[in-house]
Amino acid sequence: MNTLYYGDNLKILRKYITDESVDLIYLDPPFNSKRAYAVFFKDKQGGESKAQIQAFEDTWSWNEDVDEEFGVMMIHPDYPTELKDMLKAFKGFMGKNELMAYLTMMAARLVEMRRVLKNTGSIYLHCDPTASHYLKIMMDQIFGVNNFRNEIIWHYKTGGLSKNWFGKKHDILLFYVKDSSKSFFNPLKEKAYIPTLKGRTFAIEKLQAKTDNEGCKTCGQKGGFYHMAAMPDVWNIKTLFRNDKERLGYPTQKPLELLERIIQASSNEGDIIMDPFCGCGTAIAAAEKLGRQWIGIDITHLAVALMKKRLSDNFHLIPYENYDVFGEPESVAAASELAEHSKSQFEFWAVSLVVGQPFKSKGGGDSGIDGLLYFKDYEGDYHRIIIEVKGGGYTPTMVKGLKATMDRENEPMGILIALKPPTKGMLSYAASLGTWQMPGSLRKYPVLQFLTIEDYFKGIRPDLPDTSMTLKKANREIRESEKPTKLDL
Repeated sequence: MNTLYYGDNLKILRKYITDESVDLIYLDPPFNSKRAYAVFFKDKQGGESKAQIQAFEDTWSWNEDVDEEFGVMMIHPDYPTELKDMLKAFKGFMGKNELMAYLTMMAARLVEMRRVLKNTGSIYLHCDPTASHYLKIMMDQIFGVNNFRNEIIWHYKTGGLSKNWFGKKHDILLFYVKDSSKSFFNPLKEKAYIPTLKGRTFAIEKLQAKTDNEGCKTCGQKGGFYHMAAMPDVWNIKTLFRNDKERLGYPTQKPLELLERIIQASSNEGDIIMDPFCGCGTAIAAAEKLGRQWIGIDITHLAVALMKKRLSDNFHLIPYENYDVFGEPESVAAASELAEHSKSQFEFWAVSLVVGQPFKSKGGGDSGIDGLLYFKDYEGDYHRIIIEVKGGGYTPTMVKGLKATMDRENEPMGILIALKPPTKGMLSYAASLGTWQMPGSLRKYPVLQFLTIEDYFKGIRPDLPDTSMTLKKANREIRESEKPTKLDL
C-alpha cells in the first residue's frame, strides 16, 4: 500500500525500503539556511495567527551522532571510494562545522536513496544556492558524472530584494538517473507565446496553435499565438503566496504544478514515487493525482498530521484503510515512549488525534494551551476549544488550571488529552462544571472533557461540535483517471 512513515528517513530507508524498489525520488531537504521555519495557521476569523508553531529548524551542528555517521561512511564498503575522498577533503578544509555536518547528513541519505532506486529510476534533488554547489559534487560521486541530466532552474517572481545584490528569484533542482543506459524519460512540452509581427501572423499550420485573445501571460501582449515547444531547463512556475488557495501554511511548501511536471517527466502510471523529506506532502498529492504509488517520510508528527489531513481533503483517503502509516504510536506503551523521547512531538501527535491546531505562545512559554479547535455557532459567532496535553502525571490543580485558562481566554470548552486516566476527583470536578449550550440550538456539550490515549485506541472520542474549520481545508483534487475522456465523433 501507499505509505507514510514518521521518523528519521535514514533509519527508515535502511530498515523498510528494499533495494531497487523505487522509480522516482524527489527530495526537498533543508538547505542549511540557519533559519527556523514556522507553520502559519489561521485564527478563527480567517486571519493569520500571531502564535506560530516551529516546523523544523534548518540549523545543523557537528555532534557525536554526526561524527559517528562520518566514521561509518569512512570504513563501510558500500560507500564509494570517490565519495569518501571527497568528504575527507571537505572536512580537511572546512573542519567540523555546521556545513560539514549538513553534508555528512545528506551523503549518508543519498547513498541509501541510490540503493533503493531502480536502474530505470531518476532522482530530483531540490536545493538553493546555499549549498547546491557542494551537493552537485556529492551527487556526481554517488550517482556518477555520466548520470547527471540537468540543473533545472525553477524561476519565480517572489523573493526578497536588496540594495546589495540582485533579486533572488530561483531554486535549483539537480536531476540525475541511476543508469543512463536504462533510464526512463518522457519529454514534455510547454506553451510558448509567439506575437504577431507588424500585423502579420505566423502560419498557424506550422505552429499548430490557436489564436490567443487573452494575451501573453508574462508580458500581457495580445494578438499572438501559443505553440508547443520542447521544454527547457528553466521552469517559470509561480510560487505560492500566503493567501494562495493551494497553500496550507506549511513553510517551504512547493506548488503542485512543479511536482506534477517532475512526476510526468520521469515516471509512468503505477510507478512508485518517494519523498523522504515530504513536509506537508505536495509530492505525495501529485503522485496520487497522477495515478502513481507513493512513499512519504517525515521526522515530525506535525507534518504527518498535515499530510493525513491533506490526503483526506484532496482525495478522501482514510489512513490504515487507503494507505498505511508507520511510526505513529499504536499502543499506550508506544505513546509513553514517545512522550519520554520528545515532549513536543508527543504534544503534536496528541493534538492531531482530535485534528486540532498545535499552539505555542509567542514567547514559546507554557500558556496552558497546547492546541486549539475552532467552531462556529448557529448564530454566526466563532469559538475555540482549548486543548491541553499531559504526557506524565497531573494533579487536580492542573485540571483546575485548564478551566482558568478557558476563563482567561473567554472560551466555552476544554479538552485534556492525557496518557494517564483522571482520578475520580478530577472527573467529579469536570462534571461539576456542567454543560455549555450552543447558541442558536438546544445542543449542549460538556465544558471540560478528558481523552486518555487508552480511550482513543478503544475508539472513544470527545463530544464536540463541528470543528472541521480548524485546519485549512486543502482543495479537492481530481485524479487524472477520474477526469472524463473526450470522445472522437
